[in-house]
Amino acid sequence: MPYRRTPAVQARLDDRRRDLLDAARALLADEGYAGCTVAAVAARARIATGSVYRHFPSKSVLAVELFRSVVTTEVDAVSAAARRPADPAEGVAAAAETFARRALRRPRLAYALLAEPVDPAVEAERLVFRRAFRDVLAARVAEGTASGRLPAQDPRLTAAGLVGACAEALIGPLSGAPTAYAPGPPTAEPPTGDPHAADPHTPARLAAFTRRALGAPRADDP
Repeated sequence: MPYRRTPAVQARLDDRRRDLLDAARALLADEGYAGCTVAAVAARARIATGSVYRHFPSKSVLAVELFRSVVTTEVDAVSAAARRPADPAEGVAAAAETFARRALRRPRLAYALLAEPVDPAVEAERLVFRRAFRDVLAARVAEGTASGRLPAQDPRLTAAGLVGACAEALIGPLSGAPTAYAPGPPTAEPPTGDPHAADPHTPARLAAFTRRALGAPRADDP
């Protein structure tokens, strides 16, 4: 008769797997993918390195699952922001602003998700990530064009362009911002004078850019 794990044994294994993912998530936020070695994850979780392989057969498998778990949280946050305003254009703008604010609060993590060199398996997941954001935006753009609130346009093409533009606009600040930014009054220039530093006004400016790209600018846009 093949061995079957008891519920108690399975629960302990599930807990250990969650502990490993939590440790990997903390390392990702502090050091990026380069710091997420199997040995570092094991040390952060306070277990033997060999024990990690009982749950994840390779660093690549661990990195893919880690990426999925982190990205799911980000997509959920952006999706909730996109649904909140009644106006479709404001929903898309809110999604772009939320994406940027969350990225700038945890720049090392966001840079890892967006641009850090990674294994091919994680790069494939990165494409899935971008498409998930595209689909969130495309749904609201389609709503706006169907109702006549937005000019006629291809919702998926517009959404893909917005996702790419937001990511590109953030990569410089994220790569040059080792610590999270503190929300404060808008500034004309980044606080440090560094052109790659995180400017607290960036999320609002991306929201304004999004409205203009959709054909729905607002008079008080910065």
